[in-house]
Amino acid sequence: MIPVYIGLGSNLGNREENLHAAYRHIHVIGGVQPVRCSRFYETVPVGGPPQPMFLNAALEVKTSLSPHELLERFQCIEALMGRVRTVMWGPRLIDIDLLLYGNKIIDEERLKIPHPLMHTRLFVLEPLAEIAPNMVHPGLQKTILQLYQELQTSLLTPA
Repeated sequence: MIPVYIGLGSNLGNREENLHAAYRHIHVIGGVQPVRCSRFYETVPVGGPPQPMFLNAALEVKTSLSPHELLERFQCIEALMGRVRTVMWGPRLIDIDLLLYGNKIIDEERLKIPHPLMHTRLFVLEPLAEIAPNMVHPGLQKTILQLYQELQTSLLTPA
């Protein structure tokens, strides 16, 4: 079974219940075994139109499914929960992102692993650093904790 790290986010409806529901849906996918989930973090939206605050979390699972199979299952869960993709970086009921799949690097039009923007987003790195601080980003060869600390420092340093 391969360790996989997932980002969860919601800024519409009952955000906490949406994250719990996504976790429950992921939990029952055949070939996926949940390991741990971070606490929930309230975060400011990045990009897109003005919108409500997000609630974000990170989830570690182990899986025998391929990255493409996981992506398909996650998109089905999002649709089942009522996610409608209209505006890029717009408000959403649920967002399930495949962040890391073991040490695999995939660069395809439909699937990019590691998630290409994860190292630039506190709302991804903060919950991920809680559950996997020593996990090494396969492209950048730095731990999640290092990436989180570097991003915090860069955001505090005037340009």
